[in-house]
Amino acid sequence: MIYPKAIATLIEQFQKFPSVGPKSAQRMAFYLLRMPLSEVQKFAQSMVEAKENTRTCEICFNLSSSSPCEICSSERRDRSTICVVAETKDLIAIEKTNEYNGLYHVLQGLISPMDGIGADDIRIKELLNRLTDEGVKEVILALSPSVEGEATSLYLSKLIKPFGIKISRIAFGIPVGADLEYADEITIARALEGRREI
Repeated sequence: MIYPKAIATLIEQFQKFPSVGPKSAQRMAFYLLRMPLSEVQKFAQSMVEAKENTRTCEICFNLSSSSPCEICSSERRDRSTICVVAETKDLIAIEKTNEYNGLYHVLQGLISPMDGIGADDIRIKELLNRLTDEGVKEVILALSPSVEGEATSLYLSKLIKPFGIKISRIAFGIPVGADLEYADEITIARALEGRREI
């Protein structure tokens, strides 16, 4: 079916979002067209405001409305620990637990040679600079257990070791509420490696 130009353009724009194919983009476009004009204007304005009012923290590279961000500028945070994450969404997931009170460093990606992303394409140099300046005693690597996350963790641990700083890694394993029979071998192996005394 040939759409009017405005609708075709809207569908194309929605397809630019991650994991949105042609059918999903089409559904979103038609949903938007059914919305009242005032709601569409509010939606569009919120996108513009988010883009205009969000910046990257000059210290940890978290997305924030200010730089330095609220976490880096807080006097209550433990400055001797830096938790390294790939993206801001990972930082938010950790913050929701209310279990960690240190600082963060957002790499803004992971090393992925298949995607053409090398060590110089993410915020590794900036992390190493922070380790010389801030009196850091521990770096926690909170990167996904994917191939890219593993490669990035290994690379970082080799670079951080000469600083004499403790390097730890978050544990991986069986999620709460899951059945062992449905877990894959790698997940079970990680759960056994990350076991602790009770």
